[in-house]
Amino acid sequence: MLGQIVKIIVDRPLGSCHPKYPALRYPINYGFVPGTLAPDGEEQDAYLMGVNHPVTEYIGKVIAIIQRADDVEEKWVVAPEGISFSKEEIQEQTDFQERFFRTEIIVEPAKVT
Repeated sequence: MLGQIVKIIVDRPLGSCHPKYPALRYPINYGFVPGTLAPDGEEQDAYLMGVNHPVTEYIGKVIAIIQRADDVEEKWVVAPEGISFSKEEIQEQTDFQERFFRTEIIVEPAKVT
């Protein structure tokens, strides 16, 4: 899935609060990829990085996959085409939620020119 262009429906826009845990505020846009099922049987969740204002949907590139060792879910990280983030930047921006899990961030290998 890395490198693919996907459409995200953002149901938790930047600045919004989690519906069950109102103390959890989203510092980035978060949503799902409609029609794509994740390992948990629900639609695939995705963080949207590089868009610093609330949106309701977005088409971007999957730049990373966050695999959870202690959960069946994985999260995709989507960004505008042409924008990339390091593993450290991804970890920092998703830590508000991912800090509760043991994760590995998988990115595309750097291209050698």
